[in-house]
Amino acid sequence: MQAREFALSNARGRMAIGAALVLAPRLAGPMWIGRDADSGAVKVLARGLGARDLALGLGTAVALDRGAPVRGWLEGAALADAVDLVSTLLAGDSIPASKRRAVALIAGGSMIACAALARVVDEPPVADVHAPEAELTGHH
Repeated sequence: MQAREFALSNARGRMAIGAALVLAPRLAGPMWIGRDADSGAVKVLARGLGARDLALGLGTAVALDRGAPVRGWLEGAALADAVDLVSTLLAGDSIPASKRRAVALIAGGSMIACAALARVVDEPPVADVHAPEAELTGHH
């Protein structure tokens, strides 16, 4: 599978998870955090996280379709996955162990894939502006 095809598959999976969290947080939320997902306040957060993933996936898919740069979308997705992974692990026993393991596999795998894909999907642009911030993040 080519890098761009793999990025599109990741984007579609992200959109599906995001849509499930937005449209059915009562069903999708417990897959992540267990019974506490039934709380009204947690549903608000689930919808917000779902919208984030839906936007990241859609942005990636649209950029791929239009031949636009994809790297930033994938880096944003990798960062989101890293935060999902770390926050889930930090929650400890408040999330069932089986849910933590599943999120570790899904978020960790997606984080690694997105970070790796971000480095290969776009041709490097010709830089006409020097920004030290770009060098700090490996964008030089």
